[in-house]
Amino acid sequence: MKKQYTLLLSSLCLMIGLSSCIEDYLDKAPESGLTTADVFSKYENFKKFFDNIYEGNKLDGTTWRAYNIKNAYSLYFDFWDQKYTMESLTDMSDMGRIMDSQVIKSGQISAIINKMTYDPARRPILGSMFSIIRICNMSLENIGLLKDVSPVDINDFKGQAHFIRAFAHFELFRLWGPMPYLNKVIGPDDAWDIPRLSKHETLMRIAADMDSAAIYFEKADLMRRDPGPGITGHLNNPEQKRPTGVAAKAFKARALLYAASPLNNELGTKDWEEAAKANWEAIKIAEQNGYALLSLADYKKNYIGTTYSNEQLWAWYAGTKTYNTGDLQGQVNGIFGGSKTGFSGECPTQNTVDKFETKWGEPLNTDADRQAAAAAGHYNEQNPYVNRDPRFYIDIIYNTAPVPGYGTAQIYYSTTNGAATYAELLDQSYAGVTRTGYYERKTWGEQSVKNKTTPQYTDPLIRLAELYLNYAEAANEAYGPNGMAPGATLSSVQALNKIRTRVGMPDVLPAYTGSKDKFRERIKNERTIELCFEGGHYYHDIRRWKDAPVVMNGPLYRVDIEKVPVSTTYPTGYRYIRMAMSADRQTRWKNAMYYLPFNTEDMYKMKNFVSNEVW
Repeated sequence: MKKQYTLLLSSLCLMIGLSSCIEDYLDKAPESGLTTADVFSKYENFKKFFDNIYEGNKLDGTTWRAYNIKNAYSLYFDFWDQKYTMESLTDMSDMGRIMDSQVIKSGQISAIINKMTYDPARRPILGSMFSIIRICNMSLENIGLLKDVSPVDINDFKGQAHFIRAFAHFELFRLWGPMPYLNKVIGPDDAWDIPRLSKHETLMRIAADMDSAAIYFEKADLMRRDPGPGITGHLNNPEQKRPTGVAAKAFKARALLYAASPLNNELGTKDWEEAAKANWEAIKIAEQNGYALLSLADYKKNYIGTTYSNEQLWAWYAGTKTYNTGDLQGQVNGIFGGSKTGFSGECPTQNTVDKFETKWGEPLNTDADRQAAAAAGHYNEQNPYVNRDPRFYIDIIYNTAPVPGYGTAQIYYSTTNGAATYAELLDQSYAGVTRTGYYERKTWGEQSVKNKTTPQYTDPLIRLAELYLNYAEAANEAYGPNGMAPGATLSSVQALNKIRTRVGMPDVLPAYTGSKDKFRERIKNERTIELCFEGGHYYHDIRRWKDAPVVMNGPLYRVDIEKVPVSTTYPTGYRYIRMAMSADRQTRWKNAMYYLPFNTEDMYKMKNFVSNEVW
């Protein structure tokens, strides 16, 4: 019989990185002495092989580094030494320090793309996704060899394999565009330079695989892995890192939303109808299995301060993180992390702050919007942070915001005899100090050198709130603001308002619910606010909506805050002036940026596989 190692090697003939992949594995794995039957017939060995999906590593010199599914998790992407997040590659955020993120958002990535393809010391998303696809296909091909294993375990493995295979293809799609759909082990004699599918067909295959996963999970009685609310063990299952039937239905619905989106749509309204139906089905299945939106009081538990929440349909618990850990160099600013030069820190732009409505529901996106809100007595440009959407206070550290250990945030300067004196949180001796006038709060954890806490971090890979947003978007495009998908009990407007009601916001104002076009903009805004700084959603949304050419061509704005005497004009004692950020911090869009490029050496290997444009 072939050895396990031979099986591993034969499946590596994928259409990306063939030669380097083979060389890596030849160097890495000595003969194990295990036969195919040894590996795949015994539960313990099968599970060890399969669980490389979640915890597998790759040798980088003398260090084993993660080469597994976590590379596709947005929070894990944030935990790297390159000190930037997915959001900071857009107009949503600026990084304190000018590093690779600014290079990328300015339209130059090809020279550093290996950090996201194969480099095990960074975030080798491309290589690790193909690696876990291979493991899924090998597991499914050999699962019939398993002996003395219950049908529940068999169906669980099948469900996970179909789910993870689809998930990996989806993450590859979002970043590199359509791919061949690899659903079998490719041997050394098989063709590996396989043509790409269309964007739409890629997403249809992903949705179908997720459907298959849901069927197997249902057979295994694993629509969720933990008991429902009120039952001992709720949210406490040690296997919760693994997907479930509910998660499979939710990811199918997400894939169909992407298929309907302007960047990928092939069937017009029909695509939107299918997306609306799938998201409604996923909502009902989630609710039937006990999932629910958290209250505003527990809102943060979706991503920080606990292991799992009952709104998360699938999540990754990352453990506790101290204020000065290297994992947080891209999220926590050096001022809070106690590092003058090492940390960078995510800083929301004024463009993002303007997306948070007044507490009465008035938009503040444009100058006209702000003037209308001011005329109603609901907004003052010189007292801009009062009476805002409650999520603003959860997500943003702004001047005068309460901050543990600091009293209130001091993000201003004062001028004496023409010389500027900078306040504590605008200390210019920190290389990563904010250049926008804001710091990101949502995933910060309230921790700093003055509040040395160690909060728990969880990445909500998909949560129930997203399904309502997905449904609202698809239903609006298919049936209009007040229409419903077949069998649904909520219209697009009602679904969106459910998200708003949860956080204490009023319903979307009637002025924006009368037409599909007007309501579309409020849906996009609501999605941006509800999901900001999590999941990499905004990075992908502006591309699938084809909004990137507008929002990424700026300008990006900041706020200049000077301490002045209190007066009628400046009631808070601060002068707030919005202004464009410096030229070296602006974004630049070109259409090649819809997808990441491949490594140059990979491009030269391909004949049938048409590569992406270099940028």
